[in-house]
Amino acid sequence: MSGATIRLDKWLWHARFVRRRSLAAELVEAGRVRVNGTVVDRPGRAIRTGDVLTIGVGGRVFLVRVLELGERRGGPGEARALYELLEGSDPRA
Repeated sequence: MSGATIRLDKWLWHARFVRRRSLAAELVEAGRVRVNGTVVDRPGRAIRTGDVLTIGVGGRVFLVRVLELGERRGGPGEARALYELLEGSDPRA
């Protein structure tokens, strides 16, 4: 595991959980995101590969492991490569 990190709000936007980075910040500030089981309220919280995120968005809950940090916001296929969907996520994910 490398020491590289990325802001949580930026990663959520790269991974396409939200349409705008400002919405990612609002999601985090509202306490709808956990990092390794701990509720986070700072959009600038650093995350790294291997972290497990619980994301409540759009009436659904996603449990994901961060696989890559991402360099940019790409297409859906590129975004999907940034994380692994874990058991316990909304089955409609």
